[in-house]
Amino acid sequence: MEWENLHPLRKPQHLRLHPGPMLELLRVSGTSQTSAQVAKIHSTRWLEDGFKLDEKVFHNDCVNLTHNMGAFLYDDLLAVVSLRYQTIHILQIRDSGNLVDVRAIGAYCREDDELFINSSSQLAGNRGDLVDNGTNHDQPNSNNSFLSGIKQRLLSFIFREIWSEETDQTQRVQCLKKKFYFHFQDYVDLVILKVQFLDRHHLLIKFGSVDVGASRNTDQLPAFFAVYNMETTEIVAFYQNAADELYLLFERFCDHFHATSINSMYMNFISSHSNNIHALEQLKSMKNKATSVSQFVKKMLSSLPLNCQSMSPSPYFDQSLFRFDEKLISATDRPRQSTDHPIRFISRRQPNILKFKIKTGPEFGGADGRSKKYSHFLFHPAWPLALSFIQPSLFLPPSAVNIHFRR
Repeated sequence: MEWENLHPLRKPQHLRLHPGPMLELLRVSGTSQTSAQVAKIHSTRWLEDGFKLDEKVFHNDCVNLTHNMGAFLYDDLLAVVSLRYQTIHILQIRDSGNLVDVRAIGAYCREDDELFINSSSQLAGNRGDLVDNGTNHDQPNSNNSFLSGIKQRLLSFIFREIWSEETDQTQRVQCLKKKFYFHFQDYVDLVILKVQFLDRHHLLIKFGSVDVGASRNTDQLPAFFAVYNMETTEIVAFYQNAADELYLLFERFCDHFHATSINSMYMNFISSHSNNIHALEQLKSMKNKATSVSQFVKKMLSSLPLNCQSMSPSPYFDQSLFRFDEKLISATDRPRQSTDHPIRFISRRQPNILKFKIKTGPEFGGADGRSKKYSHFLFHPAWPLALSFIQPSLFLPPSAVNIHFRR
């Protein structure tokens, strides 16, 4: 059985193809113009007529919308990370398609924090010395001598955790000196890099240094993960990126990190190492082959927080049904090195029986056919239909788009 390749679509820059899943009748898409420092989030009635219902514009800001890294959608809630202003914007998508501001987590954590600080500032008679007086909330304050609200919550949690480790007062002081005060400036310098919903009330926030945000290989750089309760404004858990405890949670309860809409039941069938024995065996094999368990844990946790809508729920990626080379194709929406040979899908129930194969299409790139190409696939959630995007480079737009269907 082979998948038929329809006529490839060349020069896709004239098309309006969006390689990303759609959400019910509303689709949230984004465009980022880094040169102009403008990011836009669009709410679109995508399935019906493509009419734009609303938009949220972030001026003079930096929001990473590549592979939805800077935005996470959960039911009707959308979290957008402002890298420049270190703020997590929580928006709600109404039935009408309007994007409504719910809260902003960063300089302030509660809705009335700004009012309280400004009123205290007026009473103290030193209004311009405190955190952002609110007259120009979108501009960074270079004279700000106070830590942001989320950073204060983080430092308080770390302090209390270290404090509770020891009961003897002398040992407690020494422990605080070694684990908290010695690294105090490192904690202060942490920046928010990424965020995801765990449920409607909890966020998983990744903190790291500026080097982590600028580096492409973040496995070797220190980073931290915090679980934040938006209702109580408290940090409830804090882990380093090499924490065995967090890795075990990720290994055993991976599906809980794939926070999906309650209305999208098909998203519950994504294969993971917490619900599929074949995926778990593959993970354990990778762990056994790793030269360093600590480095393996860092590599696995580097994917957290998970990108929104980055996994395809297509049954063709169900590892209980098919076996395939994940170096060439997988449920994760990421470009992979292309191959001139068809990608083979082998039956799990009938070992060594080829069920079907899929080609990336005709040769693209250099005339000699030896230039390196990259491809990634977008499968329909239920139908035997897929798109393949051929890229001459990881950092260039697709040079061709192929449409595949099963015959």
